[in-house]
Amino acid sequence: MHTAPRYFLVVLAIVVSVHYILSFTHDGYGRATSISRFMRPRPDNTVPDEYYTNHLINSSLHIASRGRANATFVILARNSDLENTVRSIRRIEDRFNTRHHYPFVLLNDEPFTEEFKRRVSAVVSGQIMYGQVPREHWEQPAWIDEDLATKGRDALVADNVIYGGSVSYRNMCRFNSGFFFKHPLMEQFRWYWRIEPDVHFHCDINFDPFLFMQDRNKVYGWTITMYEFDKTIPSLWGHVRDFIKLHPEHIAKDNALGFMTHDNGERYNLCHFWSNFEIADMNFWRGKAYQDFFEYLDSKGGFYYERWGDAPVHSIAAGLFAHRDQLHFFEEIGYEHNPYTHCPKDPDMWRKNRCGCEPSRSFDYDGYSCMRQWDEFVGN
Repeated sequence: MHTAPRYFLVVLAIVVSVHYILSFTHDGYGRATSISRFMRPRPDNTVPDEYYTNHLINSSLHIASRGRANATFVILARNSDLENTVRSIRRIEDRFNTRHHYPFVLLNDEPFTEEFKRRVSAVVSGQIMYGQVPREHWEQPAWIDEDLATKGRDALVADNVIYGGSVSYRNMCRFNSGFFFKHPLMEQFRWYWRIEPDVHFHCDINFDPFLFMQDRNKVYGWTITMYEFDKTIPSLWGHVRDFIKLHPEHIAKDNALGFMTHDNGERYNLCHFWSNFEIADMNFWRGKAYQDFFEYLDSKGGFYYERWGDAPVHSIAAGLFAHRDQLHFFEEIGYEHNPYTHCPKDPDMWRKNRCGCEPSRSFDYDGYSCMRQWDEFVGN
């Protein structure tokens, strides 16, 4: 006569056990997750769960108790970029910064208008600072041979190279290569996240990239890698090789040279990180290795005689002077600067971060992308 109660207890125990298993194998949003996901190794290019402020309560409290890194967003913009600047800031605020309130530094080669400052200040959640670039950091140096520079520009225009005839574009590339981190408004910060006018952030960024970089001793983070136009940098790699011979003490033992060349440094394969998105340590740029490197390259005049961009300059420096594990691909950050988009391909990551981009249209493995070279280099 006690069979029924015993049966009921057994059934109840089974139900409770099943419920526990199901609750363990679903994340905080009710999505199914396999137990094997917790057991298999995490890919090297992903941010660990403990950095996600909405993943675990204890993690969230831990991150919040630490506050922010000594970091800022930096935007180089003209007054004519007002609408696109407002859009970019709204997008990074909505996807990330309303939870962190990192400051913004906006720089311009001319004074910002009051209208520009009024509109931009209305959409930020933290402090915002406006600065003008010193003339000596922006204008073409007086020692540049203008006849030679004109011939170089004309040749690129004849070849239909984008910005081939633009002096202002060259000024910008040289400034971003060697001077932005020396601006008085930037000197108070160690870390920066570069934002361009009219860029898109397609996924929620539920972790702090600055703290991740700081904790893991990273120096350079990126989302898109591609080939450079060879016609814009014909002499660059030769100067890089000469610099390596002059300063072997600056070259990191475990560097990323293998990502940039397939023949141990004889030729540059043109791969670089697209620097319109970069999160990096300004102490790296301020250090002796990079300062020597920039001053050496600048003395060759290639920013004006050719059309050297800050992307290959930053990328080559990071690849040579930093350890390979100090460079980080932010798979989680959906990013677009027309015409290229990085969109996370991992379905769990894509859903968890509420991505609005289409993974099949991601630039990662496009024919002009260097993502395959990166995968081969890091062993993915």
